[in-house]
Amino acid sequence: MAAGGSPALAAGPAKTRAITAETSRAPLGAAHRAGPPGAPAGRLARLAVGVRPLVTPQFNGSVYALALRGSTVYVGGSFTRATSGGRTFVRQRLAAFDAATGALLSWAPTANATVRALAVDGSSVYAGGDFGTVSGRRRDALARLDAVTGALGPFAHQVTGAPYALAIGHGRLYAGGSLRAVDGQPRSGLAAFSLTTGALDVGWRPYADDVVHAVTVAGARVYVGGAFHRINGVPGTLRIAVVTATGAVFTGFRPTRAPAEVNGIAVDGAGVYAATGGQGGRAVGYTTEGEIRWQRVFDGDAVTVAALNGVTYVGGHFDTACLTMRNGAHGTCLDGSVPRVKLAAVTATGQLSDWAPQANGIVGVRVLRAESGIGTLAAGGDFTVINGQARRRVATFR
Repeated sequence: MAAGGSPALAAGPAKTRAITAETSRAPLGAAHRAGPPGAPAGRLARLAVGVRPLVTPQFNGSVYALALRGSTVYVGGSFTRATSGGRTFVRQRLAAFDAATGALLSWAPTANATVRALAVDGSSVYAGGDFGTVSGRRRDALARLDAVTGALGPFAHQVTGAPYALAIGHGRLYAGGSLRAVDGQPRSGLAAFSLTTGALDVGWRPYADDVVHAVTVAGARVYVGGAFHRINGVPGTLRIAVVTATGAVFTGFRPTRAPAEVNGIAVDGAGVYAATGGQGGRAVGYTTEGEIRWQRVFDGDAVTVAALNGVTYVGGHFDTACLTMRNGAHGTCLDGSVPRVKLAAVTATGQLSDWAPQANGIVGVRVLRAESGIGTLAAGGDFTVINGQARRRVATFR
């Protein structure tokens, strides 16, 4: 994601041993209620999470992927070290911590290159990325790991291209990215694998004409987003589309167009949400039929999106949110703006909320994931400070 929207998550925390007994955390509290000057009119909704980040491990390199299993947060990226409780530990691009305490866990498989996507299914964690080995054994871009021990499973394939997004559903692991072939069989941006046998699903073969950045499963639908112009050659599938469990395009979701390249997708009971790039960036709320409900415009790319308790959270490269949909060169807001540095939240009616924790850095936030069971939002990226507190590459909110 990266990947884009939240994959299906299994309930129940992993029973992995904590590395540190640290239990301190920032006060939870309610979100700051005072709207910023120039904020959109309308009563601001009570937010699902607070603005103060909880205690988390600190990482020495970028975080590209997050997945939650109960209170356990799995982390993937380019990092090689994690710091927790005043001590530094080797963590080669894969790690896990307890969201409730902030303690780094003993879960520590190793990857020899960047991990870009994670998904959880029961007792398994699936990883995708640029790597060729995991825990010293050959694994070409995809691997399955035990969610408790970190042991490497037998799931192994030859992949041409790289997976950028993973999602679970319909008894399958869905992968999206720059894929061109799996085990010598042609694939174009998308592939699926049996969760039971680990085999490539030879019957599910939708094809995208360009890169897929986001894959999210909701009910019978597989939502995909990216830089593509068409899926399966079908008109009306520009940058965002729905594919069925058979691999056909679902024509009941046919947005006229996504405003720019889609970087992330999230789905809840009210609709579908996309994070896009373009001139500046946008968060777009759709109905389940693909009609636009609302749009929020930023002065930089929206990279990731997550939905939690009726609030849509957005992360990316932006520093401000525009008060109207008009922006100009380099994304500059033309009709006024309010600060929203790398993170923002939008209410169910499309109003910009007052949630504004402010992350630093140029790249900012790469990935957001939400877990409704424990009411937690996790953020990952290249930031080192959020809301004035040191949070290197990972933060959680509750």
